[in-house]
Amino acid sequence: MDQLGHVEYLPEPEDARILSAIDPAAVGFQGAWRAEVTGWAPLEAAPVLRSRRQRAFVANGFIFALFISTMFAIWNSGLLIVELNLPTSEWANEVTQLSDASDAGLTGAGVRVCMVDTGIDSTHEALAEVDLTFKDLRGASSVPIDYGLIAHGTLMAGILVADGHQLGAAPGVTLGVAAALGADPDGGNSGDERTVAEAIRWCQDTFEADIISLSLGGEQNLDANREGATASATRRAVDSGIFVVAAAGNDGGAGDDGLVSVPANIPRVITVGATTITQEVWVNSSKGSQNLEGGERRDHPNQKPEVVAPGVGIISTGSNNAWYSSTGTSDATVFVTAALSLLLEEHPEYKPTQTSNGSCIDVIKIALMNSVNPLHDDGLHDDQTGYGELRALDWINEVTSTAPTC
Repeated sequence: MDQLGHVEYLPEPEDARILSAIDPAAVGFQGAWRAEVTGWAPLEAAPVLRSRRQRAFVANGFIFALFISTMFAIWNSGLLIVELNLPTSEWANEVTQLSDASDAGLTGAGVRVCMVDTGIDSTHEALAEVDLTFKDLRGASSVPIDYGLIAHGTLMAGILVADGHQLGAAPGVTLGVAAALGADPDGGNSGDERTVAEAIRWCQDTFEADIISLSLGGEQNLDANREGATASATRRAVDSGIFVVAAAGNDGGAGDDGLVSVPANIPRVITVGATTITQEVWVNSSKGSQNLEGGERRDHPNQKPEVVAPGVGIISTGSNNAWYSSTGTSDATVFVTAALSLLLEEHPEYKPTQTSNGSCIDVIKIALMNSVNPLHDDGLHDDQTGYGELRALDWINEVTSTAPTC
């Protein structure tokens, strides 16, 4: 036991009763870090009931009999199908101009997007035609699988590429999904930092992503004396010119610690908060601190969060071929990923190459800063609403008209 006196013990996400002994001096250690789905409140989408009109009394017995006979014939023919409408969140695509970009013919074709999440259920009818590459880092499945509670990864993928009750915002992308998270005993979705870091490296090295979308995050540990594995993998990606879009977190409100999640805190990452249908910041969307370790201030366009997007009551694909309503910065992240996919389709010269060094990310982030819809009146940036709310077509046009080559 004396030989183990220096180690720390962390509960495993799959079973909190199992403890792993961790050497704090080991490379990649960051105390008590667990990636988790951020800002997520799933509900199965219920049909929208239409109010019934008051029935009129038909006095003429002949007309009534004729009506009944006709309806009976139609019913027997199978032509009469009554369906209750599911709700949609098309308003999110409209307010962010993603619908406008789609009307202009953009689909994300030719852009490679990688999601690190709980996996994906490709048996959902709305995902049947997705150009998909799957990697299982939690198990050994050779076919796509979703380990999450209510299939969180499937929900996020649907926002991007669904083709069914609701259309994804960038259905033409080539999608990679790395399963690194899963349901945990606390009724959420979480995973080990090393697994998430491995998934990010798979997105970069094997899938060769243009964009990595992270609807997840762990708590910042200000007492750590070295950067954790997930932050290091993310920094490696953005320094190679790969765009990373990450959720700011869901600890907003009175108890907000003023810190966005890891790895959303990495400067070149595009960090995303959430807004409501009324274009107000979601109460639980995390604030960001503009102070770096050592006391330096974050510079534009990398102040946190950079942008907010719709994230409340978003309808998307879920488990059992159903549609769910989801809320949080997880959802908002995917809308920004979609907009960036359409931008890179229009401007493929900003996609990462073998010689990229991250300078193209800086250019695109400046265009983002200058194209959003500000939700605040106090200066260029706000700690909770960022530079403002996403406007996809304005972002694309800003790049077209002002962005230099890189």
